[in-house]
Amino acid sequence: MHVSPADGKAPHRVQFRINGRQISAELEARVTLLDFLRDRLHLTGTKKGCNEGACGTCTVLVDGKRMNSCLTLAVQCAGRDITTIEGVALSGDLHPVQEAFISHDAFQCGYCTPGQVVSAIACIAEGHATDANSVREWMSGNICRCSAYPQITAAVLDAAQKMGG
Repeated sequence: MHVSPADGKAPHRVQFRINGRQISAELEARVTLLDFLRDRLHLTGTKKGCNEGACGTCTVLVDGKRMNSCLTLAVQCAGRDITTIEGVALSGDLHPVQEAFISHDAFQCGYCTPGQVVSAIACIAEGHATDANSVREWMSGNICRCSAYPQITAAVLDAAQKMGG
């Protein structure tokens, strides 16, 4: 898939793999990954919260590592593998973290949930989902304004156990 710039300026041609699809785009250097995902690819599961890297609603995986997409320039991700909330399901089935969030009612308004789920996947993969204190520490970059933290922590620990992490 090829995406052209919205305003006709195209100083950088970049390619990514986003949620398993090869994407080619012409982008201005100033375009954030968050804005590219939401505005150009219409992947609106990644939320724009503070737009300062403080809340975690924009968390995505870049080469398997968590990144705040509001602070990351899209051109910095050229040639990299990006996973958004839309890409975490496995072969059409919910990811174990998504299932755990549902079973533990780990969302209230739901605005932070996509970033929380993506961050939880990374937290487990990094080996930090060993106990409640560790989960709270390693998930602290994701803010839940509804205060579903106990349910989120339980969901992460449950998913980690089920995933063998």
